[in-house]
Formats: sequence, C-alpha cells, structure tokens
Amino acid sequence: MPTLEWIGKEKVINHHQEVPFRVLDRKYSYDENGQHNEDNGSENMIIRGDNLEALKALLPRYEGRVKCIYIDPPYNTGNEGWVYNDNVNDPKIKKWLGEVVGKEGEDLTRHDKWLCMMYPRLKLLQKLLAEDGAIFISIDDTEFYNLRMLCNEIFGEHNFITTIIWRKNYAPKSTAKHFSEDHDYILVFGKNADKWIPHKMPRTEKQNKAYKNPDNDPRGLWRPNNLAARNFYSKGTYSITCPSGRVIEAPPAGSYWRVSEEKFKELDNEGRIWWGKDGNNVPAPKIYLSEVADGVVPQTFWPYEEVGHTQEAKKEIKEIFVGDTPFDTPKPTRLLERILQISSDPDSIILDSFAGSGTTAHAVLNTNKADGGNRKFILVEMMDYADSITAERVKRVINGYGEGSKAISGTGGNFSFYDLGEPLLLGENLNEAVETEKIREYIWFMETKAPYAPASSENAYFLGSHNDAAYYFYYEPQTVTILDYAFLSTIKEKAETTVIYADRCSISEEKLTQMGIVFKKIPRDISRL
Repeated sequence: MPTLEWIGKEKVINHHQEVPFRVLDRKYSYDENGQHNEDNGSENMIIRGDNLEALKALLPRYEGRVKCIYIDPPYNTGNEGWVYNDNVNDPKIKKWLGEVVGKEGEDLTRHDKWLCMMYPRLKLLQKLLAEDGAIFISIDDTEFYNLRMLCNEIFGEHNFITTIIWRKNYAPKSTAKHFSEDHDYILVFGKNADKWIPHKMPRTEKQNKAYKNPDNDPRGLWRPNNLAARNFYSKGTYSITCPSGRVIEAPPAGSYWRVSEEKFKELDNEGRIWWGKDGNNVPAPKIYLSEVADGVVPQTFWPYEEVGHTQEAKKEIKEIFVGDTPFDTPKPTRLLERILQISSDPDSIILDSFAGSGTTAHAVLNTNKADGGNRKFILVEMMDYADSITAERVKRVINGYGEGSKAISGTGGNFSFYDLGEPLLLGENLNEAVETEKIREYIWFMETKAPYAPASSENAYFLGSHNDAAYYFYYEPQTVTILDYAFLSTIKEKAETTVIYADRCSISEEKLTQMGIVFKKIPRDISRL
C-alpha cells in the first residue's frame, strides 16, 4: 500500500503514547433545572482543553465503545488560524506546532504541520472507535488527498467506506478565481468496515412516486429494474423471447443479464417481469414498494435541500445566540442529524473532538427527542468559547430558545462540563493531587481494557474481578503500603489469579506464585497508555 511521507512524520507516529494521561475535572453539571455543582450523573460530556490530551483522558472509560465519531478539523486553507501546541520533544516539530498556520506563500511547511497535528489525534480516535463504529471527517480539497492517505495508514485502506459529497452552498460565488467551490467532502472510515452496517434512510414522497401499478398487480405498487448490468456474469448471455414474439438475442453490448435463464423464467412465471403494455419491451424485473418500504440505502451525494447548507448553519447560531459568533463555516444541524440517522443506535456514544459551536450535541439532542433514544455525546473544544458558546448552545437547546413564531421548544437532556485536570504521573511517581478513585479507574482499565465501575467489597482496595482474575490497588497517598500476610488476610474475593498493587512486598516470589498472586510495585509497574 502506498504510504504518505512528510517532514516530521517519524517524530509523531508514536506521539500519542507519549502524551501525558490527565484526569478529567468536572466543573459543573447542567439539566432542565439549570446549572449546579452537584454531579447529576450525566453521561453527556463537554470537555475544555486540547483535544489530544482529552482523547487520551477518555481512553480508560471509552476505548472501543464509541459508535460514531464526527470531526470537522481545520481545513488548512491558509485563511484560518489554528493553534495546537503539542509537546512533541523535537526541535523541528516544536518550531511548527503551536504556531498559527500561514498561507502557502508565507509558510511552505503548513501541510507538514497539519499532518503532524492530525496524525496522533486520529490514532487516539481509532482506539476509541467501536468495532462496528465509523468516523466521519469533514474536509475540502486542500487536504483531502493527505487525509485519505493518513486514514488509509491509521484505519487501514480496507476499512475505507466512502466519500460523501455535501453541497454546502445554494448560490455560486461570482468572485471565485477559477470555479465556485460548492461542496465539501465527508470522508468515512470504519474501525472494521465488514462490521459497520449503516441504517437505511427514511423514504421520501418523491422516491415513493416512482412506484406505479400499470398492470394492476395485486401485490401492489412497483417500479421496473434494469435486467442488464455491466458486471460479468457467466450465465447472463442467453436470448429472450418477448410475449409479442420479438426475440432479444443477447444483452446490450458490454453488459450481461443480471440473473440466469432459469431464474428469469422463474420470475416470469411469478408475474414479476414487466414486458411493457404491448409485451414488446426489454423485460424488466419488478421491485415492489412493499419490499423496500423499510427505507433506502444511503447515497453519497447530499444536497443542501436535504441536509442544509452553510448559510443555514450560520442562521441557526444567530437564532440561538441572537447575534454573530466567531464561526465562518459552521455545519448545519441537519447534516449531523443525517450522519446520526445512518450511523447511530438509540443508545450509541457520539464523539466530536473539534466541537466548535456544538452542532453535534444539538443534533444528538434533536435525534433523541425525535425517536426517544438515549444517545450520549462527548464534545471536546480547546478554545475559550468552550463554555461561553459550545456549552451555552447546548444549554439553550435543552431549554428551548427564540421567541414568538420563531420559538423552538427544548429537547430536554443534560450534560457535565469538564476541564483537563492534573496529570496522573509526575515523572515516575504518582501525582498525589489526583483523586484515588481516578487512579483506580486507570489501573482497572490498563489491566482489563474494560469499563470501570466501583466494586462492592469489604476490602476498600478491591478493584473488581475480570476473566478469572481479582485486582487490588493497595494505595495510600501519604503512607507506604506493604503486601504482607496481614493484608492477605483481608482478601475475601477468590480467583485463579490475584493481582495486587502495593508500594512494597514482604512475601517471597516463590510463595506468591504458590498462592496465585501477582505483585505489582507502585509506581514502577503501572502501565502507560
């Protein structure tokens, strides 16, 4: 498979492993009763902070669980400013990252910068994606080729699903130098393309009008399908005699009948072939409306009439905030609702790590209201407006906004707002400023790769059991803990293997092995993400 090379690649391909793991610090929660300090238990999250560190912080709880990811990263047109100050420990990368990206003529390395910024983020997004999940990435021609190659490398070329064309403008740009750019792309990759099954789209009235019943078929409305296809079929080259007596010697040049002669005769005997009113037409198998009433397969061209356009998106934000916002190219809510219709289930987790104005959360809340679902959203936004705009928009969508004839009723719902908190490790030591429960969650995930839930046990250090192993984290921030026989006497949960973290151990390795116990030293044996 061809690979993409750029300056600095070798410094960032493993950078996601070097990013420090930080805990998430909940600042407040919000629901229909307003904002409060108490945790309302919401699984909806808005996180303020660099998305690379935020994605790393999500791994212990969400690796392999996110059904649908949508991101709208910087397009790198040269007319925008983006700052992602990744701490890549290399002079060349430090020189590039964390600076405002300039126009092509001012900075010939801006494509390298963009690739260095995107690579580790996509690596973490791939880890968070569920086996039957998919990622949707908005982009334009500036970086489309680079993004496709990048995703081929990270997700696997065999997991490429499609490229969607979204017609985003309803009027041509008369000031364009060469062409009026009226569309964006949405690149779609699956974690495992064979396991990702898109939902069908609801049928439209226009689609249903294509179905007629000129022969009064008792099975109902139908439309004709083309019997000929260009795909090679060894049994698809027979002659056909029409009811009128006309003989069709073979399929049209360069094509084949899509069914065998035996299957064709079977369909004809069942009255599923349309020969035209005079019985002289090229035969066409019937497709009944009743057979496709459950929906239509999603298409790759999305016109703005169906999913909205950029001006609609700007109008939405103005109506919510009653004024201008700092977004030049926001996405319409209908666009995200289409993605959710195709790629989410009623209980799915949806992630957007370039959250901007919060359109993804808006779409999730709308979709839940429409079908009674319980989809959860996770938004990440690094800019200062994460609270004042991103979260504020979600608050207004929950409660309703607008006045008079333009009033939009609230969707209901809730969320919690987080900042990136302390790093778990300071050098080689555990950070004592981090809550013990956060460390327990991290240890549990590193051992089991399973979601953490506090265990019910008489032993306060018990983490839980998983796959015939019991786990204990014997840790006190201000005290040296020792795995000894006194501690073993407090263990009630039995398992084939017992893994115990402690500062020290006074029992011989031979004796531990006989008892089926694995000692792990704090902090030496704490694995790094």
